[in-house]
Amino acid sequence: MNGLFITIEGIEGSGKRLLAEYLESKGLDVVVTREPGGTPLAERIRDLLLNRGEETVTPLTELLLYEAARAQHVHSVVLPALARDKVVLCDRYADSTSAYQGAGRRLAGDFITLLNRLAAGAAWPNRTFILDMPAEEGLRRARERGSDDRMMAEGLAFHKRIREEFLALARREPDRITVIDATGSVAEIQNGLRSHVDRLPEIAKAGKSGARRKDPAAP
Repeated sequence: MNGLFITIEGIEGSGKRLLAEYLESKGLDVVVTREPGGTPLAERIRDLLLNRGEETVTPLTELLLYEAARAQHVHSVVLPALARDKVVLCDRYADSTSAYQGAGRRLAGDFITLLNRLAAGAAWPNRTFILDMPAEEGLRRARERGSDDRMMAEGLAFHKRIREEFLALARREPDRITVIDATGSVAEIQNGLRSHVDRLPEIAKAGKSGARRKDPAAP
């Protein structure tokens, strides 16, 4: 497995496609995907998880569905792309499970860590960027975009616990996780992401090999 796996955590609507286009402009072959989702089966699980229904989804059921979607996604999308030396850019991954189902739903962290590792297998992110802002602001922006899924139905305290857990994860794994200030505009968030991406040695290395693959005149 020689590709590069980058995950984006935190708020939504921050322009992951723009970051993918930036990486592609450097000659990199990028696969953009998301969790839960990324495959037909995982997208159906996403609908079960996020759409509001008559039946209450228990925290344990929710966790197991997320992990099932991840296992399918990793097997069908992430690992094959990495094996072909691609850059995989994923909107949410295992850190979201630790934050939402761990801190948010108050499920046991050790149990979640075990399930995350089982579902992810060899597909663990090389770099993770957490797009951070106060929970109140994140909820306001999400509502302005029309978000109305099950997570949006939770109270402010739930979302504050999630933010605190994301920041705690960044403190525990500073070599993998970088926190990006997401209180500004999409353009400002992109500038923050690009400045950190440009400093990654993996990007420079992958960019050179990607440019050679895309250049038919290259030796």
